[in-house]
Amino acid sequence: MGKALFYHLTRAPLEETARVILARALAQGWRVCLRGRTPEQLAALDAALWLGDKAAFLPHGLAGGPHDADQPILLTTAPGCPNGAQALMAVDQADITPEDCAQAARVWVLFDGHDAAALEHARAQWRTLAAAGVAAEYWSEETGRWQKMRSTEA
Repeated sequence: MGKALFYHLTRAPLEETARVILARALAQGWRVCLRGRTPEQLAALDAALWLGDKAAFLPHGLAGGPHDADQPILLTTAPGCPNGAQALMAVDQADITPEDCAQAARVWVLFDGHDAAALEHARAQWRTLAAAGVAAEYWSEETGRWQKMRSTEA
């Protein structure tokens, strides 16, 4: 069973934090399924990933194409991981289940710390995963650098 890491975004934008985590995941040899709630939000994230530094390009694609299974990073609104991902990232209040955590080496939940609905959704996900016995960590950047503030054991 994988670990769920909750990232409370208060300083860095989603695109920047996602880019750092995704690069580290690829360096580990993991494929990543990036799950969002709306096609519009994923299209914006897709565009931001294409506009990043060419030297740090992250190979990725939006779900629905003929090569979904081949994508190192697949952006999707659907449950499951059509690209055989070992890691899962949830953005925009996309749901994560205990089953998702059981199937992934790592799960990241990135949420906007300035959005009350996003905060409550993340808290509810934390409670659900903790109740199911999933190991979880809560990370905050409030001090200007990422710090682990809380954790649960599996």
